[in-house]
Amino acid sequence: MIRIDHIGIAVRNMAESNDLFARLLGEAHYKMEAVESEKVATSFFQIGESKIELLEATDPESPIAKFIEKRGEGIHHIAFEVSDIQAEIERLEAEGFIPLNRDPKRGADNKLVAFLHPKSSNGVLVELCQSV
Repeated sequence: MIRIDHIGIAVRNMAESNDLFARLLGEAHYKMEAVESEKVATSFFQIGESKIELLEATDPESPIAKFIEKRGEGIHHIAFEVSDIQAEIERLEAEGFIPLNRDPKRGADNKLVAFLHPKSSNGVLVELCQSV
């Protein structure tokens, strides 16, 4: 089963963005977390069965900082929850998608994550995630 786990949104200022999304969604974020390996701080809002993940760079050389520099703030990725991330990476690669990492790594929200290159998915960065 695949379902939308979250939509990642790149932001310049976490405090301002947390306030903006709290007003937009009518409730505050439920947690914040740093992901040192990606040089990013995250904040999560629950929306029904899915989430909004705000992403703020903690280093000017991080992927999020580079994304914002090139494209500005906005939707960065869509994440799909899968039950077996390794099998899903292999299946999608066989279907012609280009994995950015074949070996899942630890991400935010206690999940294993892997990404698909946007050029293989109509310009959308796709994240696969599996709860551990």
